[in-house]
Amino acid sequence: MKVDLHCHTNISDCSMGFDEILDLAIAEKLSHLAINNHDTTKGLEEMIRKGKNRNVEIIPGIEISAYDYLRKTRVHILGFFIEPGHPAISELCDPLLEKRHQASYTMVQKLIEAGYDISWEQVETFAEGGTGVYKQHIMHALIMNGYTDSIYGELYKKLFSRGQNGSEPGIAFMPLEYIDAKSAIQAIIQAGGVPVLAHPGQYENFPAVPELVEVGLKGIEVWHPLHGIEDEEKAKSLADRFNLVMTGGSDFHGFYGEKETVLGCNNPGVEAVEALRERKGLLVK
Repeated sequence: MKVDLHCHTNISDCSMGFDEILDLAIAEKLSHLAINNHDTTKGLEEMIRKGKNRNVEIIPGIEISAYDYLRKTRVHILGFFIEPGHPAISELCDPLLEKRHQASYTMVQKLIEAGYDISWEQVETFAEGGTGVYKQHIMHALIMNGYTDSIYGELYKKLFSRGQNGSEPGIAFMPLEYIDAKSAIQAIIQAGGVPVLAHPGQYENFPAVPELVEVGLKGIEVWHPLHGIEDEEKAKSLADRFNLVMTGGSDFHGFYGEKETVLGCNNPGVEAVEALRERKGLLVK
C-alpha cells in the first residue's frame, strides 16, 4: 500500500484545497495520507470523513513551527494521530498563527512602501479559508502582478532573507518568535499524538535528537524531498539508536512547494503507519 505521511492544504501554506488533494491521493493509489498543516488542526474531522467515504485513511496531524534555542536553528515537529481541536495545541499554536498573520501584514506594507504594486486585499484572496497569510501568498500576488515567475527564487531571497553572515536582511524581512521544540513535542503528546522530527536535514537538527527524545520524541522523518542520501543515513542511524519510528512523505505544498513533488513520493510504507499507531497505543488494524 502507498502511504504519504507529510502533506499540507490551503488551510496553511499549500496552494490546493483538501478536495483536490484527495483526488490526487486516489489517482496515486494512496491508502493512507497524513494532513500536517502548520500550527493548526482546523478542518481535520471533515477531512477524515471525506477520506473514509473514498477509501483513503486520513491521519489527523500537524506540523508545529518550532525552534531550538540552544543551537539557534528552526525545528519542525510533526504530530500524528492527534486529537483535532485539543486545547494543548490551540493554546500553544494560536498565538503563533496570529503573530505570523500580523507579520505578513507588515511585510506587505513594507513592499508597498518600497514601490511594489501589491495590496493586502489581493494577498488575502490567496489565503482565503486558511489560518492566515504566509509569505507564499505574498509571492503569489507578486507573480500575478508580473514581478517574478516563481515562489522561491531571487526575488524571494531579496525580499525575505534573514540576512546572516554580515549580509543585509531582505527589505520585507520580519523576525518571528517560534515555539520551543520541546514544548511542541509535549503539546502533541498531551493532545494524544505521536511527535516526529520533520526533515532534520533541512535545518541540521540531527544534534538535537537526543534531547528531543528525552522529552518524548517518538519518530524521525527519513524520506523527504529535501533529504539527500547522507541525510537519510543519519536519520536511519538515529532511528536505530533511539528506537524511533521512521516516516516519510512528499511534504506536499502544491504550487507553493520549495521543490516540485508528487503526492505519494518518499513512501515509508504501511508499516510506518502501523508503528505510529502502536506508539499511539491503539490496536494495529
